[in-house]
Parts: sequence; structure tokens; C-alpha cells
Amino acid sequence: RHYENFPVASRLMPKRLRKHIAALYAFARIADDMSDEPEYEGVRRERLLDWRRQLDEIGSKPPAHPVFLALGATLSELDLPKQPFDDLLSAFLQDTEKSRYATFDEVLDYCRRSANPVGRIVLMIHGYCDEERFRYSDAICTALQLANFWQDVSIDLKKDRVYIPEEDFAAHGYSEADLRMGVCNERFKNLMKFEVARTRALFDQGRPLPSKLSWPLSLEIRLTWFGGRQILKLIHRQDFDVLRARPALKKCDWIPLAARALVGA
Repeated sequence: RHYENFPVASRLMPKRLRKHIAALYAFARIADDMSDEPEYEGVRRERLLDWRRQLDEIGSKPPAHPVFLALGATLSELDLPKQPFDDLLSAFLQDTEKSRYATFDEVLDYCRRSANPVGRIVLMIHGYCDEERFRYSDAICTALQLANFWQDVSIDLKKDRVYIPEEDFAAHGYSEADLRMGVCNERFKNLMKFEVARTRALFDQGRPLPSKLSWPLSLEIRLTWFGGRQILKLIHRQDFDVLRARPALKKCDWIPLAARALVGA
């Protein structure tokens, strides 16, 4: 995942907040690598549990890793809870033991812990702690995670991970065996069309969020929203065939998206 669709500490953010966003990103990025990168093969769970232990020990023991020195300062300075950080780790740990999802609700529960905490922490860093903004943020972050799943179907399959719910395979007359053979027929395209449609609906649910934030965070989130929606458009342009080529934004794609974000279109 590598949080490619999520906001990070850009130059637009107030300088006083960049270190806090950077601490969040470093914590999540390293944990994500532990759950995903080849160098951690065979020790993923052990490393993630140690990462969780170090999170738990913030404030009670000197940090053993520089990430927790920075994160500890952020938690203390902004009075942030540890729970959303622990939620992230619970999702990464789940990746080490669960690779199939029976229902969409199971996928949403994973997103609740793998993606939504990122948005909530970003909001809290900027001083927003209300449930209304959290709900909009959750919708956007879940949609971003789902968009990432749909663009990475082939990549995840090589890692023996399938995030398309088994109930959706069955409903569309398609199977994991078909997926492994690279079968891109109308059934697969209809399956992806279905997943893209409900992901788009989640983006729509979260669309009001930027208007409820101060600048420049409003611009950051609006641009992130446009970027996620654009991934879905690219999947559509490929006629929902994500098996032949991975739909991804190019640098040139961000120019018109940034222009739209600036004018709030």
C-alpha cells in the first residue's frame, strides 16, 4: 500500500505540524513494510508485535527506535490517543494471518483499522476531533483503501492476498480460480464495476469534508479526494480490466487535479 493515496507532510502544511504528520507517516510506513516487504518474510508478526510493544511503552520507557521518539513527542504535545495507532497495527497484523474475506463487511472492518485511523489522526493533528468530520474522513479513507485494492488485484494475488469478497465472486459467477488464470471476461468486468460503484459512493459520502476544514488542509484533502476518484475513472477507462495493467496516476495527471482542487470544483 505505502499510503500512496494518502496525504503526507507537504510544503503546504504549517511548518509546526509537518513533524507530527511525518511522525505518523514514518510509524505507518515502517509497519506497512513489516507486513508487506520481502525482507521481513518469516519475522513479520514478531516485528509487528515488537512495534506494538514500543507503541505501548511510549511515556513509560525510553524509546528504542527514533520513530517512537518523534511519535512520543507528537502524542504528548498534541495529547493524542494511542488507540488509532494501535488500530493500524491490528490491521497490519491481520495481514500476516488472514488473506481472504468472506463478506464486504469484513473488508470494511479491515479498512476501519488500516485506513480510517490515518485520516482521523491527520484531523486530530490539525485540531479537529468531532464525529461529523470523522465520519466524512472515514468514508474517504475507506474509499481510498478500496480503490487501492481494486488497482492492485494482480499485485495482491501474487502475495496470496485477495480483498475481493468471496460473496461478490459468487454473486457474479466468477471465482478465485478464474482470477488466478487471469480470466478477464464480462463476469469479471461486472464484478469490478460493482466494486468501483460502491467505492465511488463512499467517496461521495466523504465529499463535504474539505469544506469543513481550514486551508491548506482543505486543499490537501480535496486533492486526495480527486486523486482517489481519478483511480476509479482510470479503472473505468480500462473497461474494468485491472488484470492486464495496473491503473495508476502519472505525474502529469496531478496538474489538472490540483487545478480543480484549488478552485474547489
